[in-house]
Amino acid sequence: MSEVTTAPGVAKIATGVPGLDSITKGGFPEGRAVVVAGTTGSAKTVLAVQFLRGGIVASQPGVFVTCEESPASIRANVRGFGWDVPAWEAAGSWSFVDATRAQDGTTIQAGSYDLAALLSRIGSAVRSLGASRVVIDSLDGLFAQFGHDQHFRNEFRDVIGRLADLGVTTLLTTERQSDYGPLSRRGVEEFVTDNLILLRNVLTAEKRRRTIEVVKFRGTGHGSGEFGFSINGSGISVIPHLDITDERRLTDERTTLGNADLDAMCDGGLFRDSIVLVSGAAGTGKTLLMTAFVAAGALLGERCLVFAFEERREQLFRNARGWGVDFEAMERDGLLRVVSVYPEVATLEDHLVGIAAHVDAFRPTRVAVDSLSALERVGTVDGFRKFIVSLSAFVKHRVLTTMLTSTTPTFLGGTSPTESHLSTVTDMIILLRHSDIGGTFQRGLVVLKMRGSRHDKDVRQFTVDSLGMHVGPPFDQPLGLDAPVDRSARSEDQDHASDIP
Repeated sequence: MSEVTTAPGVAKIATGVPGLDSITKGGFPEGRAVVVAGTTGSAKTVLAVQFLRGGIVASQPGVFVTCEESPASIRANVRGFGWDVPAWEAAGSWSFVDATRAQDGTTIQAGSYDLAALLSRIGSAVRSLGASRVVIDSLDGLFAQFGHDQHFRNEFRDVIGRLADLGVTTLLTTERQSDYGPLSRRGVEEFVTDNLILLRNVLTAEKRRRTIEVVKFRGTGHGSGEFGFSINGSGISVIPHLDITDERRLTDERTTLGNADLDAMCDGGLFRDSIVLVSGAAGTGKTLLMTAFVAAGALLGERCLVFAFEERREQLFRNARGWGVDFEAMERDGLLRVVSVYPEVATLEDHLVGIAAHVDAFRPTRVAVDSLSALERVGTVDGFRKFIVSLSAFVKHRVLTTMLTSTTPTFLGGTSPTESHLSTVTDMIILLRHSDIGGTFQRGLVVLKMRGSRHDKDVRQFTVDSLGMHVGPPFDQPLGLDAPVDRSARSEDQDHASDIP
């Protein structure tokens, strides 16, 4: 999902973690130590193993020093990510140094711990393998017997120096007591090391969000703030803040929305690199407009990818048939892929990584998300805002023609958190509304915004039948799109009828 920019002056190595090289501006500083701190369950060990795996992929062997878990436990725990540690060991790419036991196999007790001997074992493993990466998991287990902070500081500084002498890039994990408390358990690690990364797994309003933050990379630049990350079947994927102000080419080429009348309202259609937000209450025709958008793309021979977060796949297909659109035929022709996911099965970061993975695999020209409002349920307000920004930047970066739908919280319309987050990042906004006119509900449509183009600003009537959407003339009276129900506009016959006893 990202491009890597390497900071000048400091050599860096790729981490092997998708997205992490983007926020670290090239990876970890080569030959230095990086401390990764986090609370229990924040994925420190997963990141450590993935860092060594990234080295193995790049033909850089690694040594894993385990101070708390047994090697057998680590081998078993990471197998679910498809990481075959025994195979790497057999190939001479990975070596364990078990610091939970002495060389004779006995469990190490506090007071009999020999740090010099352990460092000698690490050095021997590094030289034997020709390793360029080392992981120590964790500092808390390594220095469990040191109670005095000054003693710990001295020993820790010595370990960092010995590892630097070996010429390896080292990742060391350490425990935190809380996600937003002191940076480390002893309050010393962040001062001794040049590089510090924090992992968080925060619970807010009964919803968890995983984030990563680069606190410092001495002598080199890095991204600031917290970045969300996902843990999926391939390990950790970090969500960087993509830059959409790059040299991406803009196009003046237009394409159809799937409705000739709507195209005419937009001065000939939408630009191919546009993000279109379709907003409306339940039953106003958002899914219909999305269906027409997809069908039009398929007719042009374009691959279309649909993410459905509110309706099942079968229901979308049935709805499409009711409007004369054959989604099954499009799938058979390889022009359509529908991904139906219940929002609560994953975090927002998981969904974003999944969207990116499907885009990479299917390589569509058009993408539709129906609806973003459903995803509001699974994240915090801030997390959802960051999700919207990242999703918008991603589809812009890939130059995808994109339609997003949003459900308003009231039957007659009104603003929603989704709309407020999307209003500045979308290129075009179409509002669909129910309107009470003369005691009957009618549907209204207006193109509220269209960047870089003229567009019809009238609020137009539209109807829906078995052939789809039909856009009609403008309403012949002022229509407040966000106003409450107005029952004052009544016909003359209705007024007379009210006088009948």
